[in-house]
Amino acid sequence: MPLPAPTVAKDPPPVEPERPLPMECCDSGCDRCVHDVYADEVQRYRELLDAWQQRNPDRPSG
Repeated sequence: MPLPAPTVAKDPPPVEPERPLPMECCDSGCDRCVHDVYADEVQRYRELLDAWQQRNPDRPSG
């Protein structure tokens, strides 16, 4: 008898953004520095994670 196929999460947790590497910043004061973009992505990730945790209180986030 075959094993049942694993179920795919229909509401997976959000994926945390990757921190930029030191060499990705040119240190020239760009208007939209990679660190600014990362900070925005982290803020959005936290909002998405909070909403996901409210929908999935019994599931670990990762």
